[in-house]
Amino acid sequence: QVRLVDSGGGSVQAGGSLRLSCVASGRTSSPFSSLVMAWFRQAPGKEREFVSSIGGIDGTIDYADSVQGRFTISEDNAKNTMYLQMNSLKPEDTAVYYCAAKWGSNIRSPTMYNNWGQGTQVTVSS
Repeated sequence: QVRLVDSGGGSVQAGGSLRLSCVASGRTSSPFSSLVMAWFRQAPGKEREFVSSIGGIDGTIDYADSVQGRFTISEDNAKNTMYLQMNSLKPEDTAVYYCAAKWGSNIRSPTMYNNWGQGTQVTVSS
């Protein structure tokens, strides 16, 4: 089991920036597979949607079209921490952001992730 604690949300004006963090603990390594770390978000009344992911057996980085060029995902393996740098924020980025983890391939479907953080609120005002 991988335990995830996400943080860093807040309220900013459009055009501003925030950096989210996700600290992983527990079983974070395996000789048989690689961990995928991802960010999802969920706005009120909407389904949880993919934002970005990093790692996995293919070692790739992926972004949703809506955040490409504005958000940057990264990880510090020494600290077991993943980051999401969010720049040029828009009101439509307002949501609860969740970090998630799974073993194996880097994919976008939230149903395939079985480890989740508690979520952190991001609010962008116009």
